[in-house]
Amino acid sequence: MEEGIKRFKDLRIWQKGIEIVSDIYILTKKFPKEELYGLTSQIRRSAISIPSNIAEGFRRYHNKEYKQFLYIALGSCAELETQIAIARMLKYITEEKETELIEKLDHLCRMTTNLIKRL
Repeated sequence: MEEGIKRFKDLRIWQKGIEIVSDIYILTKKFPKEELYGLTSQIRRSAISIPSNIAEGFRRYHNKEYKQFLYIALGSCAELETQIAIARMLKYITEEKETELIEKLDHLCRMTTNLIKRL
C-alpha cells in the first residue's frame, strides 16, 4: 500500500476514477433512451469498475492481490475507452468530449501503472 495513505479515498487514482464516473454519468444522461440497457449501462459499469477495483485492491492484505485489482482497473479503463470510441462513432458524443475523456483515462492509467511499479 502507499505509504502514509490510510484510506482508499485518499488515493489520487481513486479520486480521479470517481471524477471519471461523474463525467460518464453526466454524459450518458444525454444518450438515446433505447441505449439505456445497452451502451449506457455498459459504459457506466465500466467506469464504476475502475475506482471500485482500486478501492477493493487497497483493502487486500498483500501487494500481489492489490496489484491484481489494479490490473483489473486498467482493463476497465481499456473497456471504457473502447465504449467511448463506440459512442463517438454513433455520434452520441463529440470528438472534443471523446478527446477529453481519453486524456483523463490515459492520465489515470499512467498513475495506476506507476503505483503498480511501486508496490
